Amino acid sequence: MNEEEGKMGVSRRAILAGAAVLAALAQPAFAQKGEVVIATTGGLMEKSLQEHFYKRFEAETGIRVRSVPIELPDQWARAVAGARSGNVPFDIVTATPPDLVQRKDLLAKLDCARIEPNALPNSCFEHGLMRTAGGMTLVWSSKAFPGAKAPKSWADFFDVKNFPGPRALPETGDREWWVPTMALIADGVPADKLFPLDIDRAYRKLDTIKPHVAAWWKSGDNIMQIMRGGDAVMTMSYSSRSVPLARSGDFDFTWNGAIRDVGNWAVLKNGPNTKNAMTFLEFFVKGASEHVPFSAKVNFDSNNREAAGMIPADERKFRPSWPDNWSKLVIADYEWIAANREKLRERWTTWITK
Repeated sequence: MNEEEGKMGVSRRAILAGAAVLAALAQPAFAQKGEVVIATTGGLMEKSLQEHFYKRFEAETGIRVRSVPIELPDQWARAVAGARSGNVPFDIVTATPPDLVQRKDLLAKLDCARIEPNALPNSCFEHGLMRTAGGMTLVWSSKAFPGAKAPKSWADFFDVKNFPGPRALPETGDREWWVPTMALIADGVPADKLFPLDIDRAYRKLDTIKPHVAAWWKSGDNIMQIMRGGDAVMTMSYSSRSVPLARSGDFDFTWNGAIRDVGNWAVLKNGPNTKNAMTFLEFFVKGASEHVPFSAKVNFDSNNREAAGMIPADERKFRPSWPDNWSKLVIADYEWIAANREKLRERWTTWITK
């Protein structure tokens, strides 16, 4: 190789080295900082989290968010199996209040002192952080029951004589205690006397409505399909789906006797990216300007200290935290539910399959 060829070789090497540096710089920062794996229900919730939180988190921290859309029973089945095998599948999971009690051995402790300055008061717990708050509400077709003929309570859900038509109920989430609780309210049990649940009484009441249940919904999107398709005239529904149905004018709902439904973030122990998961939770409660549109899209209250005061008054009537609504919510005994969950699920499975 002559001198000129040597110079050309060096030049080529320099160019290639420079290109490699530029290529590395052009790579997204999360290639260096890893990822966080978040399990949450799919559909509207996941899309809204992507838009308002996940993308911003990636841009601001360089940590990639790998979102896994999955319904709660499947999420926890995989989390339990992962803990046993030593191959934990997620970093952050969605947890109901009973999950935070029943599954606490699977969950990492949170540093609430780092989260609370931007979060709602009393919304960070040892093993979980409130993400969203809503309610399991009664929603109905305004065409089937217009004006003064509209139902007013869970008792009306069971009254097929005065409120005829097919019903729908959940076959997902915490249905094993949501539905029996609703049945006892309908049977006249006062809210402060519901727990411990009288399971036998609840299922005697549920036996009276089961022949009229035409659809068992599996997700929030499924609720919308069932009601809009006319497969049911009345259903138990996440308030996040009741609100858009009511806004359409073809449906309405009530907060009367609604069962408070809180979704929490929780971090699994020994997950693949625990440090990144904690960073995400601290990030999530910031940015009131993002929580306001997120809350409007998912029709839940969201966890930011300043966001609630930025929501227009005419919108607040759709939120569970509005005083007139909050006073009507039924608050469950989560400790009792967690202690009796397997029994509740066995009873539900026996009833739903017979």
